Amino acid sequence: MEENVIQVLVVRAQEGDTEAFAKLYDHFFLPIYRYTAFRAPREMVEDLVADVFVKSWEKLHTYKMRRGVPFGAWLFRIARYTVIDAYRTQRDFDEVPEEFADTDILNHADTSLHRKDLLRIVRTALSALPRKYRDVLLLSYVAELSSSEVARVLRITEGSMRVLKMRALRKLEALLPAEMVNRV
Repeated sequence: MEENVIQVLVVRAQEGDTEAFAKLYDHFFLPIYRYTAFRAPREMVEDLVADVFVKSWEKLHTYKMRRGVPFGAWLFRIARYTVIDAYRTQRDFDEVPEEFADTDILNHADTSLHRKDLLRIVRTALSALPRKYRDVLLLSYVAELSSSEVARVLRITEGSMRVLKMRALRKLEALLPAEMVNRV
């Protein structure tokens, strides 16, 4: 969805149009869900994603287009702080669970096992990264945000974001087994 279409929907939603907000929800649900799923335990993800959209609806009147922050970046800031708040209130869980259930029945057992193993290794390496590195990688690759959107979410310049992303990738590469780096 183009940014200008998103902006029109935001204006309509700010005027109380719930159908416009529903379209924004449909467009941003999957990226927000994926981002949250990598940051929180599986049993909390749905509640956190719901909180993100409830908060965005409640605070929609505070979003200002003229500040140069795309709506998606504003929404991901809410998601980021919602996850952080959840950690502050419940410090008894690990950020990234060890296992990942592949529910696609079309996958072969060995492919599923291989993916689970790769995911476990990558999640372990990600959890060893400093938070700023982990955030830039999750926003870039899991949430699939553009460089400018990641920069806006993290409140840094695009140049700083690119440097941060490069350093994060190098650090991640150093944490992964050599045979995995060569395969990926």
